Amino acid sequence: MHQPEYRDLQSRTFNLPWTYLHVIKDYVDMAGHLEAVPYAKAVVNFAPILLEQIEEYAKQVSAYLLKRTTLTDPLLAALVDSGIPADLEDRMKLVNDCLRANRDRHINRYGAYEKLANMAGWLQQNYESLEYVNSLFIHDILAWYHLSWMGETIKRNDNRIKHLIDKGNGFTLHDRLEILEIIGEQLANVIHRYKALAKRGQIELSVTPYAHPIMPLLLDLISTHEAMPGAALPDLKSYPGGQDRVTWHLEKGVQTFKRFFGINPDGCWPSEGGICEKTLTILGDFGFKWAASGGSVLHNSLNLPENENPAGLHHPFKLDKANISCFFRDDGLSDLIGFEYSKWHADDAVADLIKHLEAIAVNESPGSVVSIIMDGENAWEYFPENGYHFLSALYQCLASHPTIELTTFSDCLNSKVESKPLNRLVAGSWVYGTFSTWIGDSDKNRGWDMLGDAKLAFDIAVSEKQLTDSQLETAELQLAVCEGSDWFWWFGDYNPSEAVSNFEKQFRLNLANLYHILGQDPPTYLALTFTQGMGKPAMGGAMRPGTLV
Repeated sequence: MHQPEYRDLQSRTFNLPWTYLHVIKDYVDMAGHLEAVPYAKAVVNFAPILLEQIEEYAKQVSAYLLKRTTLTDPLLAALVDSGIPADLEDRMKLVNDCLRANRDRHINRYGAYEKLANMAGWLQQNYESLEYVNSLFIHDILAWYHLSWMGETIKRNDNRIKHLIDKGNGFTLHDRLEILEIIGEQLANVIHRYKALAKRGQIELSVTPYAHPIMPLLLDLISTHEAMPGAALPDLKSYPGGQDRVTWHLEKGVQTFKRFFGINPDGCWPSEGGICEKTLTILGDFGFKWAASGGSVLHNSLNLPENENPAGLHHPFKLDKANISCFFRDDGLSDLIGFEYSKWHADDAVADLIKHLEAIAVNESPGSVVSIIMDGENAWEYFPENGYHFLSALYQCLASHPTIELTTFSDCLNSKVESKPLNRLVAGSWVYGTFSTWIGDSDKNRGWDMLGDAKLAFDIAVSEKQLTDSQLETAELQLAVCEGSDWFWWFGDYNPSEAVSNFEKQFRLNLANLYHILGQDPPTYLALTFTQGMGKPAMGGAMRPGTLV
């Protein structure tokens, strides 16, 4: 489970709503599916910066409901506002925000919402008519937006949501406050639900470095060339103090994880499965027992002459120089779930996946481990009813299968599953086995140069003792947010225009905030857009397959 830091850490405003929306849709549903099948097992990974945002949302919603304090997420605040924006541009933005949902699966599923969306489309073409849009339209589309984003387990089990969906229109302030109450309940309980699943041994919880940086790139930008020889690199030759920053993210990440879950994680999912030999060495020295990455990283590595080709690929591997086992994603099976099975009938998709697993069991040695590693958020909106039928059938069939055992990575290692030797590793990630999603493109490289400038300014301020202890702590957190991987993911003209605009704007804001904390004026280039999107990638660009087709 992962979302980047969507807050402006200086104003505390949430600039994008995806954290709370994925909580009420995906994170509660994933917990619900596991709770419904007690013999199912899984590994669930949390990015620490996501945990902190969930906590902040839960506190804000609770305080609002009790004392009517400020909600710093504009969309949530609009949901329970008795009025509507007077400014027409603000009004249009609010309407457009309520269309940021899967048209087929979210909007068209409900006739009343589809009607409102069609009216909104007309307004986009007839902007001058916005002044005639009344509060009923705005409040209804806000209500439907949040109802549509509710997880399927909520829609099926919460009578309040059933009643509101049946009502269809004319949502009152009381109705919208009720929606906010339900959102608040999900935010307040979701982390506890995963904690309870872990306590009874049904899931293993693992962690990602604090703000989700690509560790190999912080350590050595040139590691890009291991899987992408000749790729263009930033003017920045190396990220200053990269190893210290990796250590900071790991220490802060584990500290945050322990505060929420009360345990030390045995496993680390490196951000985006990004690993290199030094990354694995650092993780092993840090005390982690396992890490994981993409299958293409393993395939690239096994093509090296220093490595022997094992009899089977479905095993953990251990690099000679690192005291940690590494599991590798079965990209084929994982991508079937992520990109294909949403188009199938759920029963057929589950039967097909199990057929593949049974074939692996027949053709590989006993003790083989098939690692199906999925994005926790973005796949399910493309399935009917948020993947409810597929996931329910999948967990039930696998948990009761006579020869396939659901397990966790730590349980595998504790049961003495053999880790195959690996003499050399090609650096890469779970996306194509390379770092091309975060570096190598001219806009992505420009982002690295801008980050490098900010890091040098930070280092000078620290070395010259310009910051108080409190300012240093604030600056370190702000720097960490700037180092997150998500900004770089979205840079590049092959991505959708709106997503690129939102993320590059947030990145520039993050960097500017860091300069302000350091007591410096931000460089003038931070006032200028440096990347624009015009592409239409599959799944809106939020997911990418493990192999480049």
